[in-house]
Amino acid sequence: MIRINDIVVKFGDFTALQKINVHVKEGEFFTFLGPSGCGKTTTLRTITGFIEPSEGTITVKGRDITHVPIEDRNIGIVFQSYALFPTMTVYDNIAFGLKVKKMSKKEIDEKVRAIAKKVDLSDEQLKKAVSELSGGQQQRVAIARALVTGPAIICMDEPLSNLDAKLRVQLRNELKKMQKDFGITTIYVTHDQEEALTLSDRIAVFNKGIIEQIGTPNEIYNHSRTEFACNFIGDINRLSEEVVKKMAMNGAQVDPYQHNYIRLERIHVNTQPSEGDLILDARVESREYYGLYIKYYLDLGCQTVKVMERNDGVNIYEPGQMVKIVMNPRDIMAYPAEAATEVIL
Repeated sequence: MIRINDIVVKFGDFTALQKINVHVKEGEFFTFLGPSGCGKTTTLRTITGFIEPSEGTITVKGRDITHVPIEDRNIGIVFQSYALFPTMTVYDNIAFGLKVKKMSKKEIDEKVRAIAKKVDLSDEQLKKAVSELSGGQQQRVAIARALVTGPAIICMDEPLSNLDAKLRVQLRNELKKMQKDFGITTIYVTHDQEEALTLSDRIAVFNKGIIEQIGTPNEIYNHSRTEFACNFIGDINRLSEEVVKKMAMNGAQVDPYQHNYIRLERIHVNTQPSEGDLILDARVESREYYGLYIKYYLDLGCQTVKVMERNDGVNIYEPGQMVKIVMNPRDIMAYPAEAATEVIL
């Protein structure tokens, strides 16, 4: 559907994107994820036509759109700020693109009302000025305006970032449902890992103008290809040399001189070990109660590890209490240490 081939973007002497390659499939919800300044929004703006690449090509269904004007790309855009006209009615905001295309009043009215119904905007809300709506309602207007012209692709640049946490979660679920209902190919930009893991079919993890990894949420989270992706996605423990050496002494195929990581939920407290598991004594330093689960900070003597345990309402461990932790070497993600990389180079 969309192919980004060897895209390079430069601003003066600064290279913002370095040989970016992405293939987005038709109907896919594809997310660009990364910290501020990593290149994800620059890539989105290059796809939509706001930025001209220095090198490379962008094709949609085999058609080269690299130098095609924004208005001729058939791409809907939802901006972070929504970019709505505050003094115009909701109806007129949604109808704006159709009026630019000089459609008949009847056709515009049919399309506006049909799309409003799909994004759960009432006839009463269509009459209101955008400034009278809540943040969540304004987001629906922005999505309706982007979809009403029937684009082949919709691009969203952090559309939920201006909303409060509870509304963000609610609209995240609605957004995914709308995307599936419409079946439209979607490119979504966010720095929120939970948002990316929840919404996406696939994710591209950006860092300093390059892509560290492309994969499904499960691949990105459980099989992080690079140390950056491993650290950026979710919470994680980096195991000390001492802990990894204990694993090696117990026959585990691990290298204590690499950087070794394990996810919080892969360490278990006071559970029956399986074959190959390592058991270590630990003291509970502190805990954080989240209801569904409890996060423990456990002192192993040589380091403190974080553990995420499901809250069963019975086995709750107190600070100062001694426990046994169980973990398996197969759950470790290991990466070459910097010193080792320098020797190889």
